[in-house]
Parts: sequence; structure tokens; C-alpha cells
Amino acid sequence: MTESLSVRELSVRFGRTAAVRGVSFDLAPGECLALVGESGSGKSVTARSLLGLAGERAEVAADRLALGAEDLRRADDRRWRRIRGRRIGLVLQDALVSLDPLRTVGAEIAEALRTHRLATRAELPSRVIELLASTGLSEPETVAARYPHQLSGGQRQRALIASALAGRPGLLIADEPTTALDVTVQAQLLTLLEGLRDKGTGLLLISHDLAVVARIADRIAVMHDGRIVEQGAAADVLDAPEHPYTARLLASAPAAPAAGATARPLTPAGPPVLSAEGLRLRYPGSGNDAVHGVGFEVAPGEALGLVGESGAGKSTVARIVLGLQEPDAGTVRLDGRPWSPLPERARRPRRRALAAVFQDPLSSFDPRYTVQRIIAEALPATTRAQRRTRVGELLAEVGLDDGTLSRRPLELSGGQRQRVAIARALASAPELLVCDEPVSALDVSLQAQILDLLARVRAERGLAMLFVSHDLAVIRQVCDRVAVMKDGAVVESGRTADVFEAPAHPFTRELLTAAPRLRLRGSRTSADPAAAAVPPGSGGPEG
Repeated sequence: MTESLSVRELSVRFGRTAAVRGVSFDLAPGECLALVGESGSGKSVTARSLLGLAGERAEVAADRLALGAEDLRRADDRRWRRIRGRRIGLVLQDALVSLDPLRTVGAEIAEALRTHRLATRAELPSRVIELLASTGLSEPETVAARYPHQLSGGQRQRALIASALAGRPGLLIADEPTTALDVTVQAQLLTLLEGLRDKGTGLLLISHDLAVVARIADRIAVMHDGRIVEQGAAADVLDAPEHPYTARLLASAPAAPAAGATARPLTPAGPPVLSAEGLRLRYPGSGNDAVHGVGFEVAPGEALGLVGESGAGKSTVARIVLGLQEPDAGTVRLDGRPWSPLPERARRPRRRALAAVFQDPLSSFDPRYTVQRIIAEALPATTRAQRRTRVGELLAEVGLDDGTLSRRPLELSGGQRQRVAIARALASAPELLVCDEPVSALDVSLQAQILDLLARVRAERGLAMLFVSHDLAVIRQVCDRVAVMKDGAVVESGRTADVFEAPAHPFTRELLTAAPRLRLRGSRTSADPAAAAVPPGSGGPEG
């Protein structure tokens, strides 16, 4: 099945607030249109409006909103239920929130197949496994039997994509589909999306990753303040942007690891804030160690990056460091004193010394709390007036204004939620900040602001960071040293520039080769064999 989409003068209001204003575009079968822009620019609201999911308070109006010959403006709830999943598939940004926590991944995908009568009862198990495998998941049978909280962020995202593909939709709306994925799996997924597009599926891609957009998009529409300010062929928009806002977005994109980059200066030597030795952990029922033999140190003011594929053990190490997971063997020391394994009652008085920013900010917030309360609960006991003043200061640090104080997490965009999470983490003035994909949900301009903020905080406070990310360009920009993980072990570590310019381990070279790059001067780019064959630092083609 193929579908065409036509949108004219789409507007969406929430009370007095105009979230989308006069948006128009067309999407043909077998074409990819990318919507890019800052968090809150209206991209996701536009996408949800195409599925009748803008929300009960939303007032949606359009001169034309057509899926093929069908006028979507006239669709009622019953008609929308038939369209969603079967004719239009949707992949949302927050996989943990989108997947049902009370059902296994396999059961969720099977429901989509049953709803649209695309498989018999006997065919369901094999079809579920086939869909999971198509997204690049290893051991799909194991993943199908697990609940969302038992999977890594990247595994959850791929499971969500498999669910969206179950109905074989003619049009796929993908809202940040590669946000949580490491570069090798991201490359597999982009190949999958390219294959769907080439077979006639229309693809509306929402992404802050301009390198991903450059690879897969035929056309780009740039949104700002609810409007499309520039639209055209991907090569034209990326090579010669006409609108100043588009030019600013391109200037904000982090550079990929490349030859000739100089190493970041290391901070002055001192006793490590964090040290880990011989960490090992095996989850019950698993035949392999999730983490084994992992050790490292982080000095005051230093940032250590952990990179590797989804499921490599990066987030497990972060949870052990935070005292949220007890290792089977090994030790963690904080400020030279034992931290893990210790009973929680012994750790509690020292917990303000470390803070965390997780990959899925929405899952770490109480949905009933306002932003004011979310941040204030992390502050030391002071007067109400002092807390309110400090909350305002923290919001300003991460680029938010007082207008967000009374809003709740579900009323914020993904990027706004992530900035609130960072503000809350800084509230206790920690010595160590553990960041698990802290900028993965942010567009490039906001990502640059947050990375600059983290760099300034490190310099001013001597803050140490353990930084988990699949984005090698971000790691290169932020981290003094990097440790590369595979299958639960550190396979290579060293100064970031040294590891990226002269990788010693084959897996590190594989990661660097798979990293997407913002290649201009051409139309959409699939994997470039010539560039992929030349590792960074070899003097060959660069993005």
C-alpha cells in the first residue's frame, strides 16, 4: 500500500497559544520529507495532527488535509482507529512511555497484527520475531519475551519501530526514530527506512540530527515558531540555506570526529572523585554478564565518555555508579570512600554529591508535579521564596523561562523535559554528574546550548562527569577521555582525540565508520562506501 499526503494552511491552537500556523506541504509515495527545527517549534504537534492525536484541547483547522483521496478533516474517532497503524504508522520519541509497561514487547506487536488482521494466530509468533529482527535487534526471541523496563533505551526504540511497521502502513511518521540508538544500529535502521521509502512508503521524518536528515531526506521543511520558514530539496537547504534560522541550525550542528582535531586539555591532577574497579553484574535468567571487569577513574572537572552499542553495558555501569544497581563483584569509590557495595542507609547522607540525567526524562518525573516542584524537591531545605528564586535561576541556566514553572511534564516538549531534568540534577550542587544520553532528545541549537552549559559548569564548579552517549560527535566535543564498551567490557580507552584519530580496536573503528556525517554538496546520501572504507584520521574523504 502507498499513500500520498497533502496539507494546506494547517493551524493548531491550544487556547490562546498558536502552536502551528499556516503549515503547508505535500508528501508523495516513496518520498522522505524531514521536519527540522528547535524544540517547541511545532514539529511534533504537526505530526500528531495528521493522526488526529493533537489532544482534546487542540483546535485543528486546515484548508486541506488529505490522505490520498480521503479528507482527514472529516474523520471521526472510529475512522481514525482504522487509519492509525494500518495506513499511517507512528514512531514516537519516548519509547518507554509509548510501550505498555504491563505487556511484553511481543504481545504489543502481536496486538497490532491482530487488530488489522495481518496474521493468523499460528503466524503471530514468527511474524513478531521477523519484525523485531528487521530493526536490527539481536536475539529477537528474547526481546519479544521481555517487558519494556527490561530493555535498554535503544532496544525499546527498535521494538517501538517494529510495532509501527506491523500494520504495513503506506505512510510512516517517525518522530526522532534514531534518538536512542548507537551509531551502528542507527545505520541499520536508516537502511531499513531507506528500503521502505524505496519500496513506496512515504516517510515524514522529524529529527534534530542533521546528519541523519542529510542521508535519508529528499526534501526538508524547516520550522520555527509554528511556521515553515524554509522548504526545498535537501541538498539545496543544507548547501545554501536561504533563511537565517536555517543557517543558525546548521552552524550549531556538532562536528563529527575527524582528523586533525586536537585533544581537549585535561584538568589538573587530583584525587579521583569516582573510581571503579572490577565491576561485574549478571542479570537473573541471563546467560552472560551484562558488565564484567569494568574499571575507570574520573578526576575533578574531568569528563569520561562511555560509548558502545545499545546493550553494551553503558547504562548498567551508570546505574552501578549511582547505587541503583548492586554489582555481583567489584567496587565503586566516591571521593576515595567506599560507595558500592554499601547499604543504602550508609549512602543516603552522601547522595547529594552525585546527580543524574537519564535518557528518558519523562519516566523520571512525577506527572502530577509542576516544573517548580520537580526542581524544588532537589534543593536543600530553605525558605519557599529562596527555593522559588533558585528554581528560576536554574531554569535560566538551561534556557527556559518562568513561563514553564506551572507546567507539568506532559505539557512540555521532549527537549524542554530534558532541560528540566538537567536543571534538577544541578540543583543539589553535585561533585559528580552521571549523564545517560543527556542531549539525545534536543535539536542541534539547544544541544549546543546544553553542551556549552555543561562545559561552563565543569569549569566553574570543578564538576566531574560520567557521560554515556551513542553520539560520537557529542563525546568528542564534551569528553576528555573515552572508554569504548562492547558486550559488557571496556575494549579500548584513552584520551578522546587519540582514540578517535587512531583507534586500536576493530570495534572502535566500526563505530567511527558507521557514524553519520553531515555531507553537503549533493542529494540525499545513503551510506557512502568510499567514505565508509576510510577511518577518521587516515586522510581520506571526510564529511
